[in-house]
Amino acid sequence: MNGRRPLHPALHPALQLALRWLLLVAACVLAPIVQAHEARPAYLQLTETGPGRYDVVWRTPLLSGMRLPVVLRFPQGTRTLSGPSERDFPDSVVERRTIAVDGGLEGKRIEFFGLQATITDVLARVQTRDGRMSTTLVQPSRPWLEVSTPQGPLAVFATYARHGIEHILLGIDHLLFVFGLLLIVRTPWMLLKAITAFTVAHSITLAAATLGYAHIPAPPLNAAIALSILFLGPEIVRVWRGETSFTIRNPWVVAFAFGLLHGFGFASGLTALGLPQGDIPLALFAFNAGVEIGQLAFVALILLLVRAFKALQIHWPRAMQLAPAYVVGTLGAFWTIQRVVMMFEGG
Repeated sequence: MNGRRPLHPALHPALQLALRWLLLVAACVLAPIVQAHEARPAYLQLTETGPGRYDVVWRTPLLSGMRLPVVLRFPQGTRTLSGPSERDFPDSVVERRTIAVDGGLEGKRIEFFGLQATITDVLARVQTRDGRMSTTLVQPSRPWLEVSTPQGPLAVFATYARHGIEHILLGIDHLLFVFGLLLIVRTPWMLLKAITAFTVAHSITLAAATLGYAHIPAPPLNAAIALSILFLGPEIVRVWRGETSFTIRNPWVVAFAFGLLHGFGFASGLTALGLPQGDIPLALFAFNAGVEIGQLAFVALILLLVRAFKALQIHWPRAMQLAPAYVVGTLGAFWTIQRVVMMFEGG
């Protein structure tokens, strides 16, 4: 063993190397396309203010500084009463207008021309004059919205839970932090405590930020999340060398502390979606449940890979042993520098 401590007492050293190398390849493949949550959806809100009259809010995200190339197409016979007016934000463009539709929008189709050529969803919300609301997640495979009667709680739960899953699985910085934790913990009990602490922590700040009790501006928040990943790189090296530290002995404490930061990151994704006024607690619970499902799926995948490599008994070159630690540390350092620069540039 050359003094090295295994990640898990039941794992052969060669299996640890295999797992690390496989995840190193995945991280390298994903790294060029990763920014901070670029997979945020577009957002359409239609608020009925009178018979057949609607206020329209259309928010399109900016991807690499470019506006999402999607154009709204309302049903035939739609008239524009005012607007459109646009306002630029650091991460999106918001367009507002007022339209009139003979007979109203119910039962009619709104098309999102160009959405089929993207990987971005649209969260569409329709509110009637009596306060009822429907929420629909429009995907590139079906780039249109059939305006229907307001949905029940089950549909709201399904919509927000699905987006919670997508948010964490496409939020590579969150997954890389969880991956770093998996490389530090050495027993199933330590793993359970670390994942539970991370879950509890980000659930607290997700709820607090979404409900308006706490707030951290996005630029310093994103830089701090990147710093949490950078922090794990040297700790993974210490594990490999057989050394110890407070983090290695108590990974759950670090998971909880940094989990508070990551919770604010999850909240930014949820608030970007918008919350149904009549179902805010349900939407919050569903989104958090989706995040947990995605996180547990990722952890389960890693554990399944461990079992697979244990059966295969593959031996990897010694030079590859520290590669995952350096990948975690390097990506963490790159994102930290990038986001600090953006913070001071006002991006």
